[in-house]
Amino acid sequence: MENKRYPEHLVFGLDIGTRSIVGTVGYRENNNNFIVVAQYVKEHETRAMMDGQIHDIIKVSDTIIEVKKELEKQIGRRLTDVCIAAAGRVLKTVSVKADYEFPSETTINEEHIHSLDLIGVEKAYDTLREEMKEEKINFYCVGYSVIRYYLNGYTMTKLEGHKATSISTELLATFLPDEVIDGLYSAVERADLQVANLTLEPIAAINVAIPEKFRLLNIALVDVGAGTSDISITKDGSIIAYGMIPYAGDEITEAILQKYLVEFKVAETMKLSCLKKKKVTYKDIMGLSHKVDTEEIIQTVSETVHKITKSVADKIIELNGGKSVSAVFVVGGGGKMPGFVTSLAEYLNISTDRVALRGEEVLREVTFLQENIKKDPLLVTPIGICLNFYEQTNNFIFVNVNGERVKLYDNNKLTIVDAAIQVGFPNELLFPRRGKAINYTLNGSKRMVRGELGEAAIVKLNGEIVGISHEIVQNDKIEIIESTVGADATYEVRMLPEYNGTITFNFNGQNIICPKFVMANGGLVSEFYSIQDNDEIQILNYYTLGQVLEFMDIEYKGKILVNHVPATLDEKVYENFSIEYDLNKGLTKDEMEELIEDIKYDRDNAFDEYDELLATNDLDDNSNNSIDTREQVVVKIESNSAANTEETSENFDLYVVVNNEPVKLSKKNQYIFVDIFDFYPFDLSKVAGSELIITLNGEKADFTTPLKERDVIELYWKA
Repeated sequence: MENKRYPEHLVFGLDIGTRSIVGTVGYRENNNNFIVVAQYVKEHETRAMMDGQIHDIIKVSDTIIEVKKELEKQIGRRLTDVCIAAAGRVLKTVSVKADYEFPSETTINEEHIHSLDLIGVEKAYDTLREEMKEEKINFYCVGYSVIRYYLNGYTMTKLEGHKATSISTELLATFLPDEVIDGLYSAVERADLQVANLTLEPIAAINVAIPEKFRLLNIALVDVGAGTSDISITKDGSIIAYGMIPYAGDEITEAILQKYLVEFKVAETMKLSCLKKKKVTYKDIMGLSHKVDTEEIIQTVSETVHKITKSVADKIIELNGGKSVSAVFVVGGGGKMPGFVTSLAEYLNISTDRVALRGEEVLREVTFLQENIKKDPLLVTPIGICLNFYEQTNNFIFVNVNGERVKLYDNNKLTIVDAAIQVGFPNELLFPRRGKAINYTLNGSKRMVRGELGEAAIVKLNGEIVGISHEIVQNDKIEIIESTVGADATYEVRMLPEYNGTITFNFNGQNIICPKFVMANGGLVSEFYSIQDNDEIQILNYYTLGQVLEFMDIEYKGKILVNHVPATLDEKVYENFSIEYDLNKGLTKDEMEELIEDIKYDRDNAFDEYDELLATNDLDDNSNNSIDTREQVVVKIESNSAANTEETSENFDLYVVVNNEPVKLSKKNQYIFVDIFDFYPFDLSKVAGSELIITLNGEKADFTTPLKERDVIELYWKA
């Protein structure tokens, strides 16, 4: 055959099967027709492969070498690159749904979509690992197909550019065990060949047997080889499932072997004779010759054929969601056995004319330059392996990730993320991580404060910083520095929107402003309390009467009125409630004198200290300074002085009327009721009644009540 009959570039494909190896060399013409320049089939001399799996790499490699040499002889060229396919027996598929939620409405970009797909692939990985954890097999993801996307729960063809709070995907991820790929590569490389493209046998077959225009229909393709029967199912324009059963042509051969006591090769010949002869002569292991009708052989293997077709039918129904398909195409040598197609139709409960062998019908656009080549179902997968080279250049590449050599199944769109997955780099270490959140309840309602976001992982490709979606090629060096965790959430009581800080009560006619009480897990805390995870927070809108008195540093003696009604110390006092309490009632002589001296001292010294703190700006919410033991006295004096008198820093004289007598008060810049005793002769040491009565302008007063010009005062003992 002369080189001028075909172009320089030829595609070399090997169908490494259980029973034989089929080598095909050809090229595509006008993007449609495929021209087969040369083809050669070589059976394994031993059972070096079983059920589609290489058991003896050296024997398989030797057979590949023979096929390669014969094809090189036919075409007059040296073959260096080859396309191969892995058997569906070892293919694992996992369907998953993955979700991604945003903190707020976000415009979807390519990075978000890639992250979503990544979550789905990792979920599929986790599912597969859980299923296979007992077998301890390392799987490679050879690709994934997105079935559909969702935007805020609704189906969406394209997500990019839309705004959403959540996105989801349903995808089908496919995996192969490491030893399957390594075995195929080792056998091929030992034959001095490099893998140009690797696909899956069911994919190769379906690309020929079921063109895309037919994939809108719910159709199954069954590739019945020697060791396995590979299954693919199409629907709505896509391949929706792959599957396999470990029963095929060899099962039929072994049934003949057992029945007629012959060697495996003799049984294989007898099986093939059933396709074209009425009688067959054979010699058994005892050396005796026999002649038998092929119809008898067909009856002998009938039970085995039914076993295989039932298993295939059950698998199809399982993969198709529990129901039968509309039609089935059968390829491969095992499916040619008389009765196979009819039995499969019966178990699928569809008419026999909807289950058919596919050979010449699907190879119409394939031209064989060799003479006497019959277009047969056996040739579908070998041709599909070659054609797959033009559809995609899938093979394995090697890259280095953080110093580790990683093998990746190249689907022409590999990115750093794929390498990270393969090396087992956790997904969460690629993207910014939030610090710990705080979950708490506020007055019984659940609340959460998120932690801050950290920094994304730093990714370097061949020394340059790039994004995680950057494409990679053979021998790339990748360095991934994991993402950081943001600061943990912090939240203080004063940051709560519901917390306004203070609550006001009316005490003896004067407003008292108090800080609001907040409880954390049953204990009182300040506004600066840092809320912890699982805290139960309550903002109280009341004080108990006892808490009011404690805040004012007032001892409880005698009767107290809340909203004009006698109250106990446990009485709840809410915003703007009034409290009436005669501070002087029931005091002994010594207590009265001590109170007067304390008030005088506190008043004079507290104002000096208070003015000094104001001048130096040291008095604020966080100050640790205190104004003696009666801060409330200062608060009330300041409050009433602002309302009733004009502030002055100079001493002045004040005239009041005490028990109908004018009295002059002098040498002070502010006056309160207790100052009367410095200028009016009233002997407190001589108790002349049961209770000391003091009034100011006809109203009850106490020792801290501020005085102003011309106030009328009554001071006497009640009998």
